[in-house]
Amino acid sequence: MRIHGSIAHDLGVAIVTGHYKPGDTLSGEIEFSEQLNVSRSAYREAVRMLAAKGLVESRPKAGTRVSDRSRWNLLDPDVLAWAFEGEPSEDFIRDLFELRMIVEPAAAELAARRREGADLARMGHALEEMARYGLAAAAGQAADQLFHHTILQATRNAPLISLASSIEAAVGWTTIFKQRRRKLPRDPLPDHRVLFEAIADADPDAARSAMTDLVRLAQEDTELSLRD
Repeated sequence: MRIHGSIAHDLGVAIVTGHYKPGDTLSGEIEFSEQLNVSRSAYREAVRMLAAKGLVESRPKAGTRVSDRSRWNLLDPDVLAWAFEGEPSEDFIRDLFELRMIVEPAAAELAARRREGADLARMGHALEEMARYGLAAAAGQAADQLFHHTILQATRNAPLISLASSIEAAVGWTTIFKQRRRKLPRDPLPDHRVLFEAIADADPDAARSAMTDLVRLAQEDTELSLRD
């Protein structure tokens, strides 16, 4: 990771986990660069990255301030990752599952209508990788993300596809989060296979139902981990 990316990461984590609050003013570029022994240009580039994600805003003479949370791009994969480096609130996690429940069942229905052979091949390969590595391993988690990503791609709906990286990140980080203190309470692979078969059979209603069940059960598993 380049220096400005590392600075953006550290500041981003500090902001989304509450170390810096909305309205707080960050150190000036001269002070910050001297503290960390980095160039002023690296700090400026990091601030530009954070501003693009809605986390900060810079104004002449006023300095760089943490933006109100309503302005944060919470669907940015980096912002999601930074949130899960801390202990995200129950409300935030439930919000993510509400988003998934709104988007993914409808996407599965469209995918069952519009999927092509290449989509099914990618989904099938992802299932094989999930079975091979398991969701406790990074390779298995990446396969799970690819499975969900491919379903969104198979919708052939450009606005839906634009959400793919965000949905991938939400799937990935909630999967990691729910097993941070113990093993997964159950094997979700059979649920994914039921969904795959519905899409492969070009059965939109079954695909919507299967995805609804998959997201609901994933939320239940995650809520169990919140009570640990």
